[in-house]
Amino acid sequence: MTQTTPAGVQIVGAISPAVTEVLTPDALAFVAALHRQFNPRRIELLAARKERQKRFDAGEIPGFLPETEWIRTSDWQVAPAPADLNDRRVEITGPTERKMMINALNSGAKVFMGDFEDALSPTWENVIQGQINCSDAIRRTISFENPDGKRYTLNETVATLLVRPRGWHLVEKHVLVDGAPISGSLFDFGLYMFRNAKELLARGSGPYFYLPKLESHLEARLWNDVFNASQDALGIPRGSIRATVLIETILGALEMEEILYEIREHAAGLNAGRWDYIFSVIKKFARNERQILPDRAQVTMTVPFMRAYTELLIRTCHKHGAHAIGGMAAFIPNRRDPVVTENALAKVREDKLREFGDGCDGTWVAHPDLVPTVMEVANNYLGDKPNQKERMREDVQVEASQITDIKVPGGSITEAGLRLNISVALQYMNAWLLGNGAAAINNLMEDAATAEISRSQIWQWIHHGATLSDGRPVTKELYTQIRDEELAKLGGTSVGRYEEAADILDRLCLSDEFIEFLTLIAYQHLD
Repeated sequence: MTQTTPAGVQIVGAISPAVTEVLTPDALAFVAALHRQFNPRRIELLAARKERQKRFDAGEIPGFLPETEWIRTSDWQVAPAPADLNDRRVEITGPTERKMMINALNSGAKVFMGDFEDALSPTWENVIQGQINCSDAIRRTISFENPDGKRYTLNETVATLLVRPRGWHLVEKHVLVDGAPISGSLFDFGLYMFRNAKELLARGSGPYFYLPKLESHLEARLWNDVFNASQDALGIPRGSIRATVLIETILGALEMEEILYEIREHAAGLNAGRWDYIFSVIKKFARNERQILPDRAQVTMTVPFMRAYTELLIRTCHKHGAHAIGGMAAFIPNRRDPVVTENALAKVREDKLREFGDGCDGTWVAHPDLVPTVMEVANNYLGDKPNQKERMREDVQVEASQITDIKVPGGSITEAGLRLNISVALQYMNAWLLGNGAAAINNLMEDAATAEISRSQIWQWIHHGATLSDGRPVTKELYTQIRDEELAKLGGTSVGRYEEAADILDRLCLSDEFIEFLTLIAYQHLD
């Protein structure tokens, strides 16, 4: 099969009927125009990230920006929420995979985030089929039939759809513009806009997005300019787009107010993206021997630096009329072990009681079976109110040092923690290489952030010779020994793609340099 493309645009991925359906000449021209206009700024901003990182590697600790204090001290409001985004009490997330989308939209949650980012393994087929699935869901024509004949269709009432494109650091290697891979962000966003924006508006909704991994207000400004250019090109009113920003980097936390300000005409809120946030903390301070976190399981939402960032997020959002969305409950109910499920649901309930008690307007879950439990908690707090933005949380006063002091009282690094990091990273990367970006591991729904935390902790512990609770140092030799033991438990390198997963993990953990994102390395292994 062949496909006509605009001048300077080349499809290097396989041409299938799905590709010809999605990548029409007009759609390609639209995304290529966005890429040509905005990719130079994207490249500049990524270069700025690297320059800032050099300072952190030299021991600098970031803080609030003095030059933007006027934003933090002035009175401004974001655009009012659209009707179908005003009540966001329970949100469910998952990849843009057909069956999972139907189940999520039918789950009873108020919002579903269809993910092209950390929960989607970006194979060419997954990325293209994800666009078709989104369009079919919007038009209510989406269906799925299991091999056993069971058929899935949409209920009368479904969740409001938000889409998360890939982060600024990623590319889509299967489409070249002027000889270089197109920005993954602009590809995912642009296709979704071109195919669906007018249809969504005609149905009384709109093109709504989640924005991942922003590290500065300038990166948010770039998104806002992309929004305006795309709305103008499509002939739809500015402000039709609404975006919720995931505050899932420590630098984003220090600029959350400025980020919200930059997208204020398109803003829908901020979300406390807890797993990527922990990864960001490790990554930014990877070379600082005084900034080392203990086992991942000990970095809970109640430790001081996590508490400071989430409370500041709620205060920031409500000060400016935006929704504050709490973090992920990743537990997957175990239908064969009701005791495990009961204990986990109790922890989920406790987590969500704290979030709504703090003032969150909504929160995330990863599995439909969690929706009833979390909805009950939300309803007890909100009742008939769509949100609790009237709770201004003026009692919250957070200094930058509270965000950057990452000490965990009583924290320790254990062999069990090291072993778990190695096992989870191997299992997740095997799943990702096999095309599954949302993997069930140890009764948790894991996405790329989990593997990022795991491998970044291993690198930092090895790099600094961190001491285990039993007195042994974490060395390359200890890592290699445990990696081999955990691989054996998983069936060895002859199973699945564990051989590649182990090679990638070795590269990530044993390199002298800290590799910024595992997906940049692993993407080379995907078709």
